[in-house]
Amino acid sequence: MALNIQPLADRVLVAPLAAETKTASGIIIPDTAKEKPQRGTVVAVGKGKKDEPMTVKKGDVVLYGKYAGTEIKLEGTDYLIMREDDLLAIL
Repeated sequence: MALNIQPLADRVLVAPLAAETKTASGIIIPDTAKEKPQRGTVVAVGKGKKDEPMTVKKGDVVLYGKYAGTEIKLEGTDYLIMREDDLLAIL
């Protein structure tokens, strides 16, 4: 599904990946104890700043800070919009 949104300047739109529901040993984590996801897929990318081109592209899986970005809901789906500086790594 194509979203009709274009982030401005150095901002990116990220779809957070689902939080883990089980530990490595098989213990199921309840919703109240789940941590906020810190990984997501880039859905849309701005054009960058005048002298700083964007280093991420649509489809990249990225790692970001736990409280980075602003949560928004588009067409019933949750997304985060953040500056490229808030991204920690491309996975």
